[in-house]
Amino acid sequence: MKSVLEFAAAKAAGRKISMITCYDSSLARVAEASQVDSILVGDSAAMVVHGYPDTLAATVEMMAWHTAAVRRGAPTRFLIGDLPFLSFRKGVPAALDAVAALVRAGAQAVKLEGVAGHEDVIEAIVGSGVPVMGHLGLTPQSVNALSGFRVQGRLDDDAARIVEDARRLEALGCFSMVLECVPSALGARITRSLRIPTIGVGAGPDCDGQVLVLNDLLGFTGTHRPRFVRAYVDGNGIVRDALDRFDADVKQGRFPTAAESYDA
Repeated sequence: MKSVLEFAAAKAAGRKISMITCYDSSLARVAEASQVDSILVGDSAAMVVHGYPDTLAATVEMMAWHTAAVRRGAPTRFLIGDLPFLSFRKGVPAALDAVAALVRAGAQAVKLEGVAGHEDVIEAIVGSGVPVMGHLGLTPQSVNALSGFRVQGRLDDDAARIVEDARRLEALGCFSMVLECVPSALGARITRSLRIPTIGVGAGPDCDGQVLVLNDLLGFTGTHRPRFVRAYVDGNGIVRDALDRFDADVKQGRFPTAAESYDA
């Protein structure tokens, strides 16, 4: 995908959208050579790359650096940059400064969580010509208010609120939205009710697309693997085996060989 128009076209045609979350240039190069439609540079970088327990440590500067790195690795893939914690809650001018930083780093669109309290910001970003992706359900930047990383929308009132928020995001001009950790039936209900595509993560199979963190997809998840994650390769095992083989070759004098060394 190269533009937001292709998101709308995919939904209209009933074609599923694939998206990965990526943070660095080396893995972005692999994604660039794949068939994956689009890349999200998520504020989950704070957890996956930097080792924090949640996404709240992410800053605009951090997100701009990761966005620029991914763009260098994947120059043609549609790229969405995540607006980090509170960056879009300080009013329109501050939010537009954050958006400008991500777009200058290479993002073609930005993602933000929730809707209540920053409708004016969403309108201003869209009005400035930058596509906006919404994010509802489990919104990790609200982890303290939600009392942890929990499935959202199981109660009727909560589900109705998420449905209404989805409609508000569409009305405000969002080109798509992430639905995270909601019951499958709710994911399907929202998807059917919107003209714009939904991208699910733990939101069931009926969303218009799916997103996974590339590190999780490659099997680099730790001992706790969320229910919605599918690892397509045992990355931990493959890398650990390579490290052990390297260690053995060094200690037994098998590396480097003459072919891996320089003559005078």
